[in-house]
Amino acid sequence: MYWMGRDMGFQLVGMAMDAGMMWGMAAILVGIALTGYGLLPATIEVAATAEIIAPPEDAPLTRAHWGMMALLALALIIDIMKPASLGFVTPGMSAEYGVGGAMVAVLPFAALSGTVVGSFVWGWLADIYGRRATILLSSVMFIGTSICGAMPDFWWNVGMCFLMGAAAGGMLPVAYALLAEIMPTKHRGWALVLVGGIGAVGGYFAASVLAAWLQPDWGWRIMWFLNLPTGLLLIALSPLLPESARFLQHIGRIDEARAVLARFGAVVRSNAEDQPGPTRGDHSHLPPVDRRHLGVTVALTLAALSWGLVNFGLLLWLPGALVAEGRSMEAAGGLIAKSTLIAAPTVLVSVWLYSRWSTKKSLALMLGVTALGLVGFLMRGAGVEWLADPIAPLALLIVGSSGVISIILPYTAENYPLRIRGRATGWIAGCSKLGGLLAQGLSVAALTPPFGVAAALIGVPMAGALILILWLGRETRGRDLRDLEETEL
Repeated sequence: MYWMGRDMGFQLVGMAMDAGMMWGMAAILVGIALTGYGLLPATIEVAATAEIIAPPEDAPLTRAHWGMMALLALALIIDIMKPASLGFVTPGMSAEYGVGGAMVAVLPFAALSGTVVGSFVWGWLADIYGRRATILLSSVMFIGTSICGAMPDFWWNVGMCFLMGAAAGGMLPVAYALLAEIMPTKHRGWALVLVGGIGAVGGYFAASVLAAWLQPDWGWRIMWFLNLPTGLLLIALSPLLPESARFLQHIGRIDEARAVLARFGAVVRSNAEDQPGPTRGDHSHLPPVDRRHLGVTVALTLAALSWGLVNFGLLLWLPGALVAEGRSMEAAGGLIAKSTLIAAPTVLVSVWLYSRWSTKKSLALMLGVTALGLVGFLMRGAGVEWLADPIAPLALLIVGSSGVISIILPYTAENYPLRIRGRATGWIAGCSKLGGLLAQGLSVAALTPPFGVAAALIGVPMAGALILILWLGRETRGRDLRDLEETEL
């Protein structure tokens, strides 16, 4: 269907949804359900063993560690590229379907709704399926939802892109969980920040470069068809991705857990009394609202919501705003790609700051840089001439937001004890999508403010998050997570 539209600029609007298309969509949904069933472990039971699976504190990094970090970074680039593409497809989609800005905003709203659902559901699935299987299920859904690119009807596109968002939303916290459970303790912090930062910057860079390169000749639909090769790539590389040894032990697959540990140079510790066991109580609530964590939870929640407003609000509105100023989509994509290149060193800077300077102050610094970018766009909207070229405030915005998302989830994981660490990380990841959902809700309701005004409004919660992090945040650099666990027991 896509190729049939090549003489019309790859526009498919008005084509009939024939029986083959309908049966194909039904087969995709059935196939995803069968894949989920096939990935479900045959038996799930807690192993009755005194052995404690844990990597040694001072273990050196091996080739297996570096390979896993590279593979998870690639997975996160592909994952983040999906929602980042929304801003590049909406102008072309609006023109082809003949819908206004408020109507076309339903698409990113549906996709972001899917990411919110995915952020919470995928964390739950990871505890049933395992970390590796859950990532593979996301990859299968990427392949299935590539059909978005062939939809002749706008509302079918909306429905399928909700599924794409659900697949993309859950991979980030699951990847963090897998990395944290395999990396040696002394390398965990910088590894989490590095992999997350590469995924954040790389995902947006890949989306902007591919949009500038492919859309002029192939139309906006090509961005959705990229789900097919990228999903297949992740599945092809899946033999290199290990399962968490802790999860394997949890379901009683001890021999496989030992094999994974051996692969990464770790050991099985027997009768380790200094290792706290899992706590099964107090798992009924999503957010960690215990009064001992309430302050830092509010601070991190506000930071996550503010980041979502920037990343899934301002940065998705930006291509359309630049096109409205008279720039072509190719020029807009090139400008954003250039700004992203300027921001690329943020990953390495975040790693150094987080591991060598201060975890708390690093997050506060990145929030402050993002706030400066917002101030720049506010001044640009007010007519400041030297900001007519938006590359400076855009670079600050991308630098700051990339640093925030690189740091906030590792910092969250290090601020909570074992009994609530998983759902705390999932909560903050979900809140980062909720901010974007709020921004897109304004678009759907046709209440989107001018770009400069939007920057000013988002700056208020961003400044609040900065103040609360400095006031209530805890320093975690050089602190063994077991020390934190002992203070909570």
